[in-house]
Amino acid sequence: MQTVVERELEMQLVLSPERSIPVPARLAYRSADPYAVHITFHVGSDTPVQWTFARELLVEGVFRPCGHGDVRIWPTKVSGRSVICLALSSPDGDALLEAPSAVVSAWLDRTLRVVAPGAEHEQFSLDDGLSRLLAPAAGDEGWPRDPGAGRDDGPDATA
Repeated sequence: MQTVVERELEMQLVLSPERSIPVPARLAYRSADPYAVHITFHVGSDTPVQWTFARELLVEGVFRPCGHGDVRIWPTKVSGRSVICLALSSPDGDALLEAPSAVVSAWLDRTLRVVAPGAEHEQFSLDDGLSRLLAPAAGDEGWPRDPGAGRDDGPDATA
């Protein structure tokens, strides 16, 4: 059974040191995808912006700066408020967002109660995973089930 932990919140998109705008967002965690967190930003367009990255990165980022490349996270204070800064980088551009630390920490705590750190691998069934991996997909009808079927290149084959 999959458990989903979601939280709507308002983040601040930092435009300059003096100016930011509110951005509605949704944090989501799914026990079926135990290593990842998903953030959906509703930026006023028809299609929301979605980011997925390691839950471990967010857990660490609540306490100290971490990450490199596309996702960087660190805790700080802004006007006396504790916030989590989230710097995102993509080919489409860069964004710096701030989220209330208490809200993110409470949501993260709920995810950690659903799947404890270090127990993520227990969410996967090896047999189920192998069955899905080896199951024929649509369009596989033309492929032989036995990779050696129809071949005559054994030791008795003549050239």
